[in-house]
Amino acid sequence: MTLATGEAREAIAYLRAPSTIRARCQHLLALAQAGRLPHFSCDLNRLEETVAYVERVIRETYPELDIPFHSRWRHFNAGGIDRLGAWSQRLAAHTADERARCAFDLAITSVLLDAGAGADWRYHEVDTETVYTRSEGLAIASWHFFLNGGFSSRAGSPWQADAKGLQQVSTAALTEAFQVSPTNPLAGRDGRVVLMRKLGEAVAQQPLYFGQTAPRLGHLYDYLCTQAENGVLPAATILAAVLDSLAPIWPNRFTISGVNMGDVWPHPQAGGEGLSAGLVPLHKLSQWLTYSLIEPLEESGVYVVDVEDLTGLAEYRNGGLFIDSGVLHGKHLDMQARAHRPDAELIVEWRALTVALLDLVAERLRARWGVSPEALPLVKILEGGTWRAGRRIAAEQRPGGGPPLQIISDGTVF
Repeated sequence: MTLATGEAREAIAYLRAPSTIRARCQHLLALAQAGRLPHFSCDLNRLEETVAYVERVIRETYPELDIPFHSRWRHFNAGGIDRLGAWSQRLAAHTADERARCAFDLAITSVLLDAGAGADWRYHEVDTETVYTRSEGLAIASWHFFLNGGFSSRAGSPWQADAKGLQQVSTAALTEAFQVSPTNPLAGRDGRVVLMRKLGEAVAQQPLYFGQTAPRLGHLYDYLCTQAENGVLPAATILAAVLDSLAPIWPNRFTISGVNMGDVWPHPQAGGEGLSAGLVPLHKLSQWLTYSLIEPLEESGVYVVDVEDLTGLAEYRNGGLFIDSGVLHGKHLDMQARAHRPDAELIVEWRALTVALLDLVAERLRARWGVSPEALPLVKILEGGTWRAGRRIAAEQRPGGGPPLQIISDGTVF
């Protein structure tokens, strides 16, 4: 049966809207509070204690409360090394627009390579003789791969990610760049290679976003500049462009009228009507990428507004915080004893509850401090914050600091 074009377009737009993410996740949270979900119950009496824990982490990390955005840019200076400052000096000879394009090239590739690395993977940075793991390790590995021209097809322009260069990313090249070996396994390695190649195909096939001539990821910056009015750009407009332009890259996902929906998953109690019924949109990587693109846009003179329209990120650090602090309780004794696919119903449920609970943490934290959402947006609370607190409480409760639930990573979700 051929779907009506208008109906399909309406459902696609609806499932890409941050307001829909919030609505579906809040709906599932209400069911959890009523004890009506199959996999998790929710004890909001424990939330105040969780908020207090997050606040302690924020004040220890940012005693002046000068919290930056939760974005990929934080990781590039891991270990207290100002890699970005040194790179900025090398970029100084370029125009402001070209610097922004290079920043887009770097941020997009690095974010898309950031899905969970696994507990056993390590990256040894030779220049600093330092070993990094997890998100920081992936950031530094992708940073060096990018600077060395790993995504560029032009030897004279290594600091770009163009269509041809992305399509030429090989398993051997990524294995070497990320130091993967039998004793240093990287979860989802092959999935990351496929993702980069599909990204290159998307760049080549979408001149609206990535340019007709010499298409590259950085040309998304030029497109977004055309969407700004008087130099002002809503954050949701960035997310819409990210979701539409990157839709073809996600593997084996739900589609509507042939359009890949990405980080959208079925749950029998999600609610809704029509083509969007029973689906939970989360768009974790796409929203984190959107947060990461705001800084280069603003550095180039584009003022991004309504950042608070975006949601929290449904990933295992934020989600783990709520399980480890006792806000969420699993209903099955074997949940922590076995690994789960990202499309497993209980994982979809966990991630949705995480998004809704992050909003409640933000509300209570702002109430404690007497500040507005504009003064303390969710993206800063994530950084300060829930993501950091999730990592800390995991380390307190489990050797190695892994998440409370084991995820089978395909390199494209977490």
